[in-house]
Amino acid sequence: MTVDRRDVIVGAGLAAAAGATLAGALPAASQPQAAPQPYALPWDPPDPGVPGRQSVVPVPEDFHNPGRFAGKTALVTGCARGMGQAAARRLAREGANVVGVDWLEAEGKAVIDAIVAAGGKAVFVKGDISETAVCDAMVKAAVDSFGGLDCALNNAGVMDAIFPGDVIDYGKQKGLVMSRIDEATDDYWDVVMRVNATGTFRSMRAELRQMMAQGRGGAIVNVASVAGLRGFGGTPSYVASKHAVNGLTKNAAIDYAPFGIRVNSVCMGTTVTPMYERAFTLLRQRAQAGYRDSGVGMAKIDSLLQMSNPKKAGSTAAEQVAVMLFLLSPESSNLTGANYATDGGFTTY
Repeated sequence: MTVDRRDVIVGAGLAAAAGATLAGALPAASQPQAAPQPYALPWDPPDPGVPGRQSVVPVPEDFHNPGRFAGKTALVTGCARGMGQAAARRLAREGANVVGVDWLEAEGKAVIDAIVAAGGKAVFVKGDISETAVCDAMVKAAVDSFGGLDCALNNAGVMDAIFPGDVIDYGKQKGLVMSRIDEATDDYWDVVMRVNATGTFRSMRAELRQMMAQGRGGAIVNVASVAGLRGFGGTPSYVASKHAVNGLTKNAAIDYAPFGIRVNSVCMGTTVTPMYERAFTLLRQRAQAGYRDSGVGMAKIDSLLQMSNPKKAGSTAAEQVAVMLFLLSPESSNLTGANYATDGGFTTY
């Protein structure tokens, strides 16, 4: 039986007219979870210049919605570290079968092995998502291991052309790191564009082919950046590639809405992950080598929530993953084609 969205709305209206309440209609076991923490807490010590100042409390690292992805199979690229690692773990805790993908074999496999050891269902695929064969293999792993693919988080990405497993040495790697266009090398441009833009395209292509073949819809979330919503000085390849990710998201949302497949992207600002730490290691080494920025490119680096935090703390992986998994879940049924600024208010002003 086909259920039309209008039928659901009309049914809800009739129930309300009959005097039914949402709380009364739900079994006790289905009642929404209580808030995991307070919205905010006062500064300690207080800010003498702004009485009553408070900081938003981040979602706990272990927070999850039990059973939300039960019976679903989810693919996560870039599962070895940071947001990908946190997403793979939380998806498994929420009942999903997880396919983790990364070119850091030891670290990626360790994440998947830990999920299995804890009683979850997960498999690992090693590889570079800018290669068609790897993208086809990761989807095949989902089909062979779990019978299909329901949702995908295309999280893998880079900020520079240095392999993530290599030690940072700016003096030897200068031609591989972020720089102005007139100073940028082909290697820097080509690697970042290949992984971020081409890799997202090839990942989506493999995922969408499988979802179309299954004929039961699905959801895809692409990890972009605030650099895909506005400009940032000194990172031309990263900015261009993340704009491409957001464009691919909108394009796919249009083409696949008729087939019940939703596609969105998330665009975070400063998020404390190994990639963030690597970037600042590079910037420090670059400054020590005598490089001087014009001052314009880094004129604004803090979001509204960072400015409202005594430690100027960026967002956490758990905060970003909370939005990603909501967009992957059936709960976000009316959301597609959007580039969500999960940036703590960075792009608001």
